[in-house]
Amino acid sequence: MLHFIIYGLLGWCLEIIWTGLGSLLKRDVRLTGKTYLWMFPIYGSVILFEPVHDFIRHWPVWERGIVWILLCFSVEYLSGWMLRKILGKVPWNYSRAALNVHGLIRLDYAPAWFVAGLLFEKIHDWLDQMSLINSLSQHFIEVFLWLQPTLTLCGLAD
Repeated sequence: MLHFIIYGLLGWCLEIIWTGLGSLLKRDVRLTGKTYLWMFPIYGSVILFEPVHDFIRHWPVWERGIVWILLCFSVEYLSGWMLRKILGKVPWNYSRAALNVHGLIRLDYAPAWFVAGLLFEKIHDWLDQMSLINSLSQHFIEVFLWLQPTLTLCGLAD
């Protein structure tokens, strides 16, 4: 659940940065960035990519990047399609972009999804490392508490 929340929050932040920088291209010097509440569970669903990352982690970078592009396009298309069915519209509308597919994905965003996928790998590895460190420290504390009476009898602990 923690990974889901972290991915959701990071997705929101990256989208705000992306749209803020995109507003600069429209000469909006305020760098107005935005996202939608709907995006939190969509970005959080990246947790489902973790087993994929574990499987492909030793593949060459370009192959992994292609996998991330395909997965990100799939999630974006499917979630947009579902929101359109449920709400009658989607928060994003790419229908005016030259390389759009049904207004739900933009093929010209492939390089961004490539980079986002590689960034996800780093975040996933970091989260796993933090989980391992927390687990080891918790086990150390449990062992110490279990040994504390013995250590106290031997004069090694208060």
